[in-house]
Amino acid sequence: MFTWLLLIIIYLSFISLGLPDSLLGSAWPAMYNLLNVPLHYAGFVSMIIAGGTVVSSIFSEKLIRRFGTGIVTVLSVLTTAVALLGFSVSHVFFMLCLCAIPLGLGAGSVDAALNNYVALHYKARHMSWLHCFWGIGASLGPIIMSFFLMNGKLWNSGYKTIGIIQFCLVAVLFISLPLWKGDAARENSMRRASISFKELFHIIGVKQALAAFFCYCTIEMVMGLWGSSYLVMVKNIPPETAAQWTALYYIGITSGRFISGFATLKLSNRWMIRSGQLIIGCGIIVLILPFGDSTLLPGFFMIGLGCAPIYPSLLHETPKNFGEEYSQAIMGIQMASAYIGTTLAPPLFGRLAAYISFDILPIFIGIILVIKIIMVETLNKKIDKKTAI
Repeated sequence: MFTWLLLIIIYLSFISLGLPDSLLGSAWPAMYNLLNVPLHYAGFVSMIIAGGTVVSSIFSEKLIRRFGTGIVTVLSVLTTAVALLGFSVSHVFFMLCLCAIPLGLGAGSVDAALNNYVALHYKARHMSWLHCFWGIGASLGPIIMSFFLMNGKLWNSGYKTIGIIQFCLVAVLFISLPLWKGDAARENSMRRASISFKELFHIIGVKQALAAFFCYCTIEMVMGLWGSSYLVMVKNIPPETAAQWTALYYIGITSGRFISGFATLKLSNRWMIRSGQLIIGCGIIVLILPFGDSTLLPGFFMIGLGCAPIYPSLLHETPKNFGEEYSQAIMGIQMASAYIGTTLAPPLFGRLAAYISFDILPIFIGIILVIKIIMVETLNKKIDKKTAI
């Protein structure tokens, strides 16, 4: 019973983790005029958040080894809650940048901690559903923000509300601390297995795993950020229609992760990843078929559906690939690699498309997908060879 109660709390934590992720994008059109800054300044705030997330992901293993998953989760969510309230009282851009630092630091630690905890203690289906709940949170954030904006309130009210929700979760997490004791043997093995970053990169398969995470997040973020621009600039779709069609991509990811939870009852993580890659490839082909606009909707949905099982399955394979004693350390740098892809890939593609054309979007996604497939299969071969020795 306590295991299921803790799992429910972890699900709620991932809804909470998703809530702030989509707030800046939905609130920024109402924010930048009041802050008296250019429209593109949102990118600076986003990069500060991402930078904090990368740093905290890298060092999450040291914190968790010292304090435990439960305490790190409580403190991380508390940090994000304080940061969100800081956003709600910010009236100058400089204050937003300051508050972005703890927001990123808190998000990275809790993400790495919870992903590794679920990978160690629960079956693959729960990892898929966990990230489905993140999608629910990411969807609710703009809904909450739009509610206040449509009722004549300032963007500050949306951030304040999300901050209060985070503080409520902190209280629930604090009460649940006794449930986080987990498997004592696993906790002890983590403490014994302290490892330097230099040693970490010499573990068989780690470099390929990091490349796979980077490639996946490149595909997900480039498609999510620039898909609408591709529809408008290449396919001449009206902007409002393009925004609705791009939402179908995210529906594919969220619904696909719900379905993936059931599929893991029959398929291994490796086959879930391969199936997802195959569906993305088919989605790219459908997208570029010369049949007019009729292929755009199914193409976007298929790419989202293919993305759905890959990230959770890669995460859940971590203890199996590298051993439970090193899983938290490797989980942290995997999350960091994923966030680096999230941060760098969208502006890189934007600059590339500006020089060439947005026509290259399916080709770019396809090339990254091929690299990812090579990295994943190389990782599998290395792990199989290591296991056979």
